[in-house]
Amino acid sequence: MGMRLPKVEHQHRLKERMLIKFIGLVSRRRVPDVIRTLLYRPEFFGALFSELTQANLRGASAWTVGERELFASFTARLEACHF
Repeated sequence: MGMRLPKVEHQHRLKERMLIKFIGLVSRRRVPDVIRTLLYRPEFFGALFSELTQANLRGASAWTVGERELFASFTARLEACHF
C-alpha cells in the first residue's frame, strides 16, 4: 500500500464525500485512490484529467473502444493495480 495524503483521503467537499460513500456502498469495497484523487478539488486536476482520459478512451482511434478497454485492463493487471 502506498502513502496516502490525508487531505486526499479525508478532506473532500460534501458532494464528493457523498459520491465516494455511494460508490463504496454500491461496489462494496474501498473506492480506489485514483477516484479519490480525481474527486479532490476536481477543478484543479480531476475534471481536466477525466476529460483527457475520456478523449483517449472514446475518441477517434484505429482501435475499438473494447480493444482500448482491454489494453487498459491488461496494463493495470501488469502494474498490479487493484480496483
